[in-house]
Amino acid sequence: MKIVFFGTPDYVKPVIEVLEKNFELVESIRNTKQLDSGIIEQLKNLKADLFVVASFGRIFSNEFLNIPKYGIINIHPSLLPKYRGPTPVQTAILNGDKKTGVTIIKLDEKVDHGPVLEQRIIEIKENETSENLLKRTFGEGAKMLPEATSNYIKGQTKITPQDDSKATYTQHLTKKDGFIDLSSLKIENLKLKIERMIRAYYPWPGVWFKTKIGGQNRIVKLLPEQKIQVEGKKPMSYKDFINGYKEGEEILSKIGAS
Repeated sequence: MKIVFFGTPDYVKPVIEVLEKNFELVESIRNTKQLDSGIIEQLKNLKADLFVVASFGRIFSNEFLNIPKYGIINIHPSLLPKYRGPTPVQTAILNGDKKTGVTIIKLDEKVDHGPVLEQRIIEIKENETSENLLKRTFGEGAKMLPEATSNYIKGQTKITPQDDSKATYTQHLTKKDGFIDLSSLKIENLKLKIERMIRAYYPWPGVWFKTKIGGQNRIVKLLPEQKIQVEGKKPMSYKDFINGYKEGEEILSKIGAS
């Protein structure tokens, strides 16, 4: 079976490895910029049976969906229809969910809307960051892929339409999403909210604030495992931060970390 893969981040590499081992991977598209004006004809010439997508960040046109014989399947790191869109893992952590999952769907023209081929629940570990959870969800998706693909091609899969009434959507992240305004923090559940932000936004966009420290206005980043990093300095523990800066204890108190 000839397959073309589409996926950009490093954490989708297990999917590529599984495709190389179990199928004929005729092309791997790792950057959306590769989808130039001539790409459709190039892909048609490959005569692929199936396209596989994992975290590619593009909505495909109907013309594109119809290039491969069996259409396009997508690995999505959530229990669809919950958390459609670009940041399902980050959103699950922010919301304090105890579990998420990975879903393999057949793509259509709408965002993460297509029917479900297979789905698996994944427990979210305590103190887990989005970086680690993304690796685990796509690793699990890679394990599911050979059997799910084979059953789909053979017509042995129960294809289940998603319940749109239960759909929720996630948003693209920007650097501003990780910004904390120390002058306007609300105390209620502050410590828990910031802890979830740190895990959800690691490694990007990060959690950060601006403050005067050591006599200068600096950006300060909050990191997992109760680490903190002052602009221009190496990450340090909260204890070392308090010992190293006279403002340290007051700053940590404001974010509920002292």
